[in-house]
Amino acid sequence: MTILISSETTFIVQGITGREAVNLTRENLDYGARIVGGVTPGRAGRDIYGVPVYDCVRDAVERHGPIQGSIVSVPPGFTRDAVFEALENGIEIIVIVTENIPRKEVAQMVELANLRGARIIGPNCLGIISPGEAKMGGVGGPAANTKQAYTKGNIGVMSRSGGMTTEIASTLTAAGLGQSTCVSIGGDAIVGTTYAELMPLFEADPETHAIAIYSEPGGRMEAELAEWVKANDSRLPIVAFMAGRFMDEMKGMRFGHAGTIVEGKEDTTAEKIARMEASGISVAERIEEIPELIRKRLSEAK
Repeated sequence: MTILISSETTFIVQGITGREAVNLTRENLDYGARIVGGVTPGRAGRDIYGVPVYDCVRDAVERHGPIQGSIVSVPPGFTRDAVFEALENGIEIIVIVTENIPRKEVAQMVELANLRGARIIGPNCLGIISPGEAKMGGVGGPAANTKQAYTKGNIGVMSRSGGMTTEIASTLTAAGLGQSTCVSIGGDAIVGTTYAELMPLFEADPETHAIAIYSEPGGRMEAELAEWVKANDSRLPIVAFMAGRFMDEMKGMRFGHAGTIVEGKEDTTAEKIARMEASGISVAERIEEIPELIRKRLSEAK
């Protein structure tokens, strides 16, 4: 059992004829993903690595039946329309890799997804991987690199940074700790799915025994996670690494991602660390400490 995707998940790539989407398609196919179609208006009848291209999502669904997911890789000005089209055609999980989408439009996409009972990962993310099963997005890069960094196991990973998703997974793999599902949620101020919103899925997954998290300054996601863990008495040991500690005295500065802006005390790394530790989340000083802390927490839970 995994969360969000498995080897049986079928999905499409919207914007499949774009340069980035062509690379994503090849990487996902090489890893074993079930990409049944792609969408680029006006390009129907072509194929990308054997994947048929359609003019619209409706045509892909009519040809292949219900489709679970979509990777959206279109320019920012067209992303909202692409996501709306996917949602209106029954797509349940949407990974948005596009960045620089206006916040208002992101909020509209998330609201419609909630109304349709669907889930958005991103925007500005690298997507999802269930090692040994499937991946959906650019996480891990080429299949050979992905297989080296990610191994099947029992540790869930959540990260605001796509690159750090792979860094944490690789560190766990080197320590002999495989992963159940890893999710790059995106670094924008508004994202489709937060840490706290992923927790019930990991909580219900018997293959997930612990969780590793990469966090940054700015935003309320860590506070919401801490509140969820306490309110739901989570069974899962959680170990977090907090980057950007130097920013606590640099209000208004952005750390890498659009959503990582320290605007007040609650956004500082010190405040976030205090809240997480108060809820029982362990915080590593360095990424390489994560495996040892996870093993310690797992032994304590027995």
